Amino acid sequence: MNPIDTPLGLSSNFLFVPGTRPERFMKALDSGAGAVVLDLEDAVAEEDKEVARNAIRQAWSTFSIEQRKRLVIRTNSPGSKFYSADLMLAQELHMGCTLIPKSESLDQINGAALVLPNTAIIPMIETAIGLDRLREIANANQVLRIALGNLDLQADLGMVCDTQETELQTARYQIVLASSLAQIAPPIDGVTPSTDGLPRIANDAQRAKRMGFGGKLCIHPKQVTIVQAAFMPTEVDIRWAQRVIEADRASHGGAVKLDGKMIDRPVVLLAQKALALGGKH
Repeated sequence: MNPIDTPLGLSSNFLFVPGTRPERFMKALDSGAGAVVLDLEDAVAEEDKEVARNAIRQAWSTFSIEQRKRLVIRTNSPGSKFYSADLMLAQELHMGCTLIPKSESLDQINGAALVLPNTAIIPMIETAIGLDRLREIANANQVLRIALGNLDLQADLGMVCDTQETELQTARYQIVLASSLAQIAPPIDGVTPSTDGLPRIANDAQRAKRMGFGGKLCIHPKQVTIVQAAFMPTEVDIRWAQRVIEADRASHGGAVKLDGKMIDRPVVLLAQKALALGGKH
């Protein structure tokens, strides 16, 4: 199976849970989230890093095989004094996916891939250096998709963004472009910090979808269903995709017109993605 077609490659939402809150791990998995990120970085104080690792280690046996496929560990940043121990934990647990914050180089990601040869990697772009080296990071070994750390990137660039984060539109475009060129899964947009402004969550998720993102990071369970709905194909999308696939099959992969428009391979791939997201394989 293409890694892009795995649960984490298709997931429209990634829900963060602090590694120090094991009582929330199963609740997060039961929330309807497509992916759950067990966080060892921002949500965990320095003195609690080992506590968080141990909590994840002890909880691991309670997760089913299917649940483990939806779990991601966010390590601390490369170069931090906690990073090596985080990678060792991911190796010990045979993690299916690791999110690496503040990713800034090809060597960082390839180095992690050497330690975790069977683990998909999601580099998180949160700094000017990471954004500048975006294409090499997207093409590093075992990269499944790219995530945007919008709040940290704003701070690193010295930005003061408006509510719509208009100032980050160029960065978002670059991430979508680099992902497409690298032929990895569509990227994951950053967080909406407000947990109460539900219309803003919906607006941010819809903007991300329009721009070509395939998902969004969530910081609270009540954000999950809103984000999921924003990225879910409509019935009109599904019917269109089914007609595209049928026309493609009838032409045996050759060029064909549908509703007066040419159907080529990119259009077929888009239709296949819509059907996969809508559960209509």
